[in-house]
Amino acid sequence: MSKKLGNTDVDVTQSSVSRRRFLQSTAWMSSAVALGAGSWLIPARWSHAAGPIKLGIATDITGMMGYAGNSHVHVANWLAEEINAGGGINGRPLEVHIEDTATNDQTAVAVVRKLTQKENVDVIIGGIMSSTRNAIKDVIIERGKTLYVYPEVYEGGACQPYLYCTGPVPSQQIDPFIPWLIENGGPRFAFPAANYSWPQITNKYARNVVEQSGGEVVFEEYYPLDQMDYGSTINTIMKENIDVVFITLIPPGLPGFITGLHEAGFTKRGGRLACVYYDENMTQVNPAEEFEGMASCLDYYRAIGEQGWDAESARIMNEYEKRFGSDHLFSAGAGSSGMYRAIKLLEVAITEAGSVDRDDVAAALDHASIDKGPGGPAKMVPGTNHCAMNMYIAVAKNGSYEIAAKSDGLATPRECA
Repeated sequence: MSKKLGNTDVDVTQSSVSRRRFLQSTAWMSSAVALGAGSWLIPARWSHAAGPIKLGIATDITGMMGYAGNSHVHVANWLAEEINAGGGINGRPLEVHIEDTATNDQTAVAVVRKLTQKENVDVIIGGIMSSTRNAIKDVIIERGKTLYVYPEVYEGGACQPYLYCTGPVPSQQIDPFIPWLIENGGPRFAFPAANYSWPQITNKYARNVVEQSGGEVVFEEYYPLDQMDYGSTINTIMKENIDVVFITLIPPGLPGFITGLHEAGFTKRGGRLACVYYDENMTQVNPAEEFEGMASCLDYYRAIGEQGWDAESARIMNEYEKRFGSDHLFSAGAGSSGMYRAIKLLEVAITEAGSVDRDDVAAALDHASIDKGPGGPAKMVPGTNHCAMNMYIAVAKNGSYEIAAKSDGLATPRECA
C-alpha cells in the first residue's frame, strides 16, 4: 500500500498493524460496538429527548501512525465516560463514533463522509498527518456542514472557518526553542528533512528564526519518507562541524539516521540533536545512548507530572495508564494532549452554546478555555481558531525526558489573525 505525502510516496505495508494484533491489544473495544471493518460505536448510556451528542473520531488506528491513533481513541473513550458519568453536556450524553482512517488519505475521506452523511455526527476530531487534514477538511466542513477539530502538532496555516486546532504550531515551539538551541548547542544548524508539507513549512519558519537569532543554516535537504541510507548526509554534518541537527525526518528512516549520527560521534564531540515532535513514544525507537541529549519542545511530557511542574498532568498520566496501560502512550507528539484539549474545550463550548448547532458551538469555541489539562491550562485565542498553551523544552537523559525550560505563561499561536 502506498500513501501520497506531498511529492513523495511511502510504502506503509511493513508498518501496518495487522487486524488480528489490533483486536488483541486494544483495551477500549470492551465498551465499543463493532459496526463493520474499521468502525465502532461507544453508545450513550441513557436517552435524552434531544438525543445524544454525537462525537466523531476519525484517526489512524491501524497503519504506520497507529501508535498515535490508538491513544486518540483511548482519550476520547475515557473523557466521554467521565463526562457522561457527570451527567453529560447540558443533560445530553456523549455518543462516540470511531472510524479507522488507516494511515491512508483516501480511506480518511471515505470515513469522514460516512460520519457526516450517514451518522450525522455533531463534530469530528481527528486526522494525524497534515496530508490527511488537508484531504478531509473540506469534506467535513464544506460538504458535511460539520465542525472539525484537528488535535495535532503541525506546521500552522490552517485558517478556515469551522476548523479549530488544539495542538502547537511553529510560533509556539520554534520561537523559544531555536534561541535555546543556539545557547545550549551552537549557531551552525543542519536541517535534514522528510519531503512533505510539515517539514517544508516548519523549516521555512525555523530558518528565519535561526537567522534572526544570529545562527546559520549550513544545509537543508529533503529526502523520501522511506529513505534508509543517510551516510552522505551524516558525513556532511561531521565535515561541516554542525552544532545542531534540527530533525524533521520521520520513521521509517529516522531510527537509522539517529544511529548513524551516534556511530559517527556527533553527540560525543558536543553536537546537539533537536526534534520538535520527539516525545516518549519516540524514545522507544532507538537505544537510549543514541539519542542522549536530544532536545524537544512540546506542550506536554510525562516529566511535567513526575518532576512536579503540574499536578493535573500527573493525574492525567496516572489515570490514563491505569485504564489503558503503556502500549499506546499518552504523549504530545502523538496528539494525545491535543485530543484531550479538543474534547474538554468542546465540552465548555457546547455547554455555553446550549445546543450542537455548528454556528453556536463555533462562536463559543472561539473563546473557550480550560483551567486544567495536560501541561496546564489552555484557551482558544479569539479570531485565530488556534489554542494558547504552556510550552516546555525537554532534554533526553538516560532514555527519559527532563524539563529544561517552560514558557512564561501560555504561549500564544501567531496564526490566522
